[in-house]
Amino acid sequence: MKRLTSLFVCFVLLGFQAMMAQDIQISGTVTDASGAPLPGVSIVVKGTTTGTASSVDGNFELPVPPGATLVFSSVGMKSQEIAVGNQTVIDVVLEADIVGLDEVVVTALGITREKKSLGYATQEVAGEEVNKVKTDNFINSMSGKVSGVHVKSNGNLGGSTNVVIRGAKSFIGTNQALFVVDGVPIDNANTNNQGQRDGRSGYDYGNFAADINPADIESISVLKGAAATALYGSRAARGVIMITTKKGSMIPGRAVGVEINSSVSFGTYDKSTFPKFQKEYGGGYGPYYSGGDYPGLEEFDLDGDGTDDLVVPFYEDASFGEKFDPNLMVYQWGSLYPESPTYGQKTPWVAAKNDPGTFFQTGVTWNNNVVVSGGGERATFRLSYTNFNQKGIVENSELKRNNFLLSGTYRITQKLSVTGSANYVDTRAKGRNGTGYSQNIMSMFRQWYQMNVDIQEQRDIYFASNGGNRTWNPVYYDDLDPIYWNNPYFHLYQNYPSDERGRLIGYAQADYAPLPWLTFMGRVSVDTYKYLQEERKAVGSVSGELGVDRPDVTSGYSRYTKNFIETNFDAMAKVARDLSDNIGLVAFIGTNIRRLQDDRVFASTNGGLSVPEVYALGVSASPMLPPEENFQELGVNGYFGGLSLEFANTFFLDGTYRIDQSSTLPSDNRTYGYPSISGSFLFSELLNAGWLSYGKLRLNYAEVGNGGQWGYLRDVYTPAAPFGGASIASVNGRKRNPELKEERTKSLEAGLDLNLFMNRLRLDLAVYQTTSVDQIMPVAVSFATGYTDRIYNAGDMENKGVEITLAGTPVKSASFSWDIGLNWTKNVNEVTKLYGDIENLQLDGGLQGGVSVNARVGEPYGTIQGTDFVYHDNGGQIIKSNGFYQLTPTSDIVIGNMMPDWHAGLNNTLRYKNLSLDFLIDWQQGGDLFSVDLWYGMGTGLYEETAGNNDLGNPMRNTLADGGGIINPGVMDDGTENTIRVAANNYAARGWARSPNARYVYDASYVKLREVVLTYNLPGDLMAKTFISRASLSLIGSNLWIIHKNLPHADPEMGQSSGNVQGWQSGVMPAVRNIGLSLNLQF
Repeated sequence: MKRLTSLFVCFVLLGFQAMMAQDIQISGTVTDASGAPLPGVSIVVKGTTTGTASSVDGNFELPVPPGATLVFSSVGMKSQEIAVGNQTVIDVVLEADIVGLDEVVVTALGITREKKSLGYATQEVAGEEVNKVKTDNFINSMSGKVSGVHVKSNGNLGGSTNVVIRGAKSFIGTNQALFVVDGVPIDNANTNNQGQRDGRSGYDYGNFAADINPADIESISVLKGAAATALYGSRAARGVIMITTKKGSMIPGRAVGVEINSSVSFGTYDKSTFPKFQKEYGGGYGPYYSGGDYPGLEEFDLDGDGTDDLVVPFYEDASFGEKFDPNLMVYQWGSLYPESPTYGQKTPWVAAKNDPGTFFQTGVTWNNNVVVSGGGERATFRLSYTNFNQKGIVENSELKRNNFLLSGTYRITQKLSVTGSANYVDTRAKGRNGTGYSQNIMSMFRQWYQMNVDIQEQRDIYFASNGGNRTWNPVYYDDLDPIYWNNPYFHLYQNYPSDERGRLIGYAQADYAPLPWLTFMGRVSVDTYKYLQEERKAVGSVSGELGVDRPDVTSGYSRYTKNFIETNFDAMAKVARDLSDNIGLVAFIGTNIRRLQDDRVFASTNGGLSVPEVYALGVSASPMLPPEENFQELGVNGYFGGLSLEFANTFFLDGTYRIDQSSTLPSDNRTYGYPSISGSFLFSELLNAGWLSYGKLRLNYAEVGNGGQWGYLRDVYTPAAPFGGASIASVNGRKRNPELKEERTKSLEAGLDLNLFMNRLRLDLAVYQTTSVDQIMPVAVSFATGYTDRIYNAGDMENKGVEITLAGTPVKSASFSWDIGLNWTKNVNEVTKLYGDIENLQLDGGLQGGVSVNARVGEPYGTIQGTDFVYHDNGGQIIKSNGFYQLTPTSDIVIGNMMPDWHAGLNNTLRYKNLSLDFLIDWQQGGDLFSVDLWYGMGTGLYEETAGNNDLGNPMRNTLADGGGIINPGVMDDGTENTIRVAANNYAARGWARSPNARYVYDASYVKLREVVLTYNLPGDLMAKTFISRASLSLIGSNLWIIHKNLPHADPEMGQSSGNVQGWQSGVMPAVRNIGLSLNLQF
């Protein structure tokens, strides 16, 4: 593939060098309406990025190709295009412009509107803003760039990303934004199984909006409130991210243009987000293993020479064992395996030379993109190919994606035109990292490990044994099966998952304008893919969940397939005309017909593999359990209309109404409608203030209905294992409800737009209240009914918030400019009602550590509940007479909440001549998380806090008689300060054994240097001497620095998966710093 790409590029370069004609040298002066020179005006050859800027006195010079058109633009001025023709001197007068007055934006259903007329909040992100830093999911590049949008990545290879707009609106349904590409709603599925989402074990397979290639994105419009999204129907209640892709255009002087983008970046793990291990003590849970001078080690005659030997307790997975002493010779795990260089030998009792930090390799990401585009008077086209290849920081992990996009337009007549696009994406991944508590290498490193184990020696013996499971953690010296943990490299190379997806997204559209004020649009679109997910567990593995019903097995194979297709047919008629000199009207009616099929099958072996290293359903050791099969068909018929009125270019009024018919509701409740009304007042039109360029007030109210999830109307049967050769099934434990009605989200929003000092300062302020009522949710019922729960329309939830978008240009000169933008969001959520007198709804299926994530009446959505300290009246944490904390008797105490207090992004762009610097600071304040890693890892003695000296200056792991131990901060029953010292040389000192969950709840705030991009654009006069019209070289970096965080040993942003259950960490990956180079060439 690389050779073919190189040959293609050479062919293109040679061909276009021959096509280039002699450039013309153009000079001139740029002034304003008063005749004053304008410095720093951008002069660019249209269709390229070849250009220059006017000097302090407004002068410029630029070589251009014959037939070119020059585009003159500057902050605060109207852009102007001038055809060069035979001119060599061009003097230009630019008129003042007011951003917002004539700006056109794309709104719901692809309807273009003047931004000044909108009565609701939208925000746009340029495509290049999500394409500067190449990642495996472009959505991550939106973090901090749009107010009201909370983007949370999880740090997993190709992993899923949470995208929530203006807070959660559904208890159990998805809260992810709807993605629409060129008018095509696309599926953003997350196929992670329930065990993965609940943190038991599994892999994060990502969400499918990541298939969109950022190199093809022209712009992203974020529609936030219900008034902005209502026309998209049921799914739009949670907000819409509307993507417009790049299109071809006519290029002056040539038939086609070529663009090549190539980048490479290197990723290394951030040490501040990985454990800082203690290096003083080895394997064991305390001084329990022998009665001699070394109670942290076993003493028995291992080698048969009649003398007792010191032996590490191999079967333990903690580091509260014997203190390291190089003079002690100990039988360690390497002495058990013939392939080990220390087989049968004692070795010095010292900390491992290579701790788990050496487990990670340097990740490499290649991204190569080639674009050919062009057109003429009647037709345009654009063909794009992108190859993305990522090697993770963990061995045997990779993600590959090939993306092909062809789009075109053709004007059949002056009144009829057609547009089409086809995007094919092939994605393949191997060796995604594990997540959750079990069968996860990161959980081993963060929670259950022996600090005497050298991780590189584990790697060496894996390859020396030709792939054997030579673990550091066998059952015993005479039983070498793994007891809790595999050799980590055996796990990487044998027990890896893989997945592949072939996807097609496309549409065909016809636009007909029989009259200047009347247009018709018809569009048919499709989003379809076939997906395969495979998981393997090699013979000889430690027992763990795999397959149908998730039984614990020591080997096995599972296979999940998903065939998906969604089609949409849209038709719309629109009238847009002036009724008088001061009154304008836009009216439209239309329909959307949506059909969806989703066919899923999950099958697995049962009881293990009958043939080692063969991964197929046919080698099941026992008869297979019935596969989990799910076939969904869903249909929604939508009918909508809207009316917009403009009065004197000052007052604007919009109204829409949509009716949906949803197959997920019973026939009597299947049809429902919802309105929106919005208005805006352009008060700057009535004021004559030189400092005020643009000012607008806006107000809107809207409702959006939602038909709910598929499969909630009729009871279903669940197959079980055959009995006596006969197939059997039982009624599912969830009672369905044939009388459901739609959920409804009601939204009220007000806003202010300001543009001050000729565009040098811009403000967009929004305040909103959103109420989601009649939530479709499960409610627990008596087991006597034969069910565990029943579906009801029951719950209500409210979001209130403030959004601020502030942008400015503090400095602007001929050679230097500084642009700065701030996005700030505060959303306050409250669960206002559940069903009847029920006060709490648990969102997870049972999280490790004894905590839960909940919807609780009177609290924000996502409360973390568990055991807490018991507090004295003076606020102190009460200590019992044994020196340990007193705990609440129940685990339903609110000890945190996953929702942040506020979020902000600060983006800066500095330009000096041909050099530009962009950097983004991303800030989350508040929110909480429970760390399972520290809950267990502190109890197993891995972290540096569990060793070292105490307040007396003595080793804290000494016995109390030798001055060891620690004093837990707190108070006695009478309120006096605790002075009781407790032993700190065993697992009970900290962690899960005697601590409340609240002890390991942390503030999830962070401040990150999210992106840095330094770009040099080669001078236009230099490029004019070549066949290259533009070239730039960029130094790129992402996640370079966590400026501040409160969570030790991990990144507070990391997690398991996208979805409603957040605020819980177990075995998370460290953050990855990426640094690389990017080259852009245009011809």
